[in-house]
Amino acid sequence: MTDNQQNSDNALGQRMRNLRRRMSMTLQQFADKSGVSVGYLSQLERGNATPTLGTLSQIAAALNVTADYFIATPRPVDSLTNAGKRPRFSVDGSALEYEQIGADHPDLEMTSYILHVPPGYTSEEVKHVGEEIIYVLDGEICQRVEGRDYVMRSGDSLHYLGTHPHSWSNQTNEPACIMWVGRMQYDQSGHVPARESRATKVAATQTA
Repeated sequence: MTDNQQNSDNALGQRMRNLRRRMSMTLQQFADKSGVSVGYLSQLERGNATPTLGTLSQIAAALNVTADYFIATPRPVDSLTNAGKRPRFSVDGSALEYEQIGADHPDLEMTSYILHVPPGYTSEEVKHVGEEIIYVLDGEICQRVEGRDYVMRSGDSLHYLGTHPHSWSNQTNEPACIMWVGRMQYDQSGHVPARESRATKVAATQTA
C-alpha cells in the first residue's frame, strides 16, 4: 500500500470513528447495527483494513448516512452503459476496483458491479438480509459461503442468501474479474429495507 493509500484509508476510518462517537455509539452497538464484527470495525477505524463497497454500505446505514459520505462513486442515470466508457473507482486505499453497470434510480431495487480483483485479494466475511449472485467473467475466485469453499472459474456462477456468512478471495497469481448482482440498500441493522408492493401502493391510492 502506498503512503497516499494509507492516508486515504486512515481518513476513511477517522471519519467513521468521529461520526460514531458523535452519535455516542459504542463499537458493540455499531457492530449490532451494521452487522459487521467489532474486531473488523476496530481495524477499519484504525486504518488497518479497507471494506468492500457492500460492507461500507452496511456501515454507512448504521451511521445514518450513505456510502457517498465516505467515498465518491460514479452515478450512471441511463440504463445503457457502454463497455470501455464506464469509470472505475475503489474504496479508499483498496486495490479492488469497481465498475457500476446498474443504473442509479430510486425505484430500482437491484444493482450490479463489475469487480476487478487483484491477485491475493481477500474480502472480509459479512452477512446481511438479501441475496447475491456472483458470475466469474475472467480468472478464478474462491467464494466461501457458510464455511464451504467454491472454486469458481470463467463462466461459473453462484447464487446465495446474504444471511449466510460469506467472503471471497483471489488465491491465484493472476487478476480476476467478476460480476456482482445484489442489493446495496440496508437499514440500520444491516437489513435490506422492505418495500411496499405495487398492489399495496395502488390499494392505498384507491382508499385515500
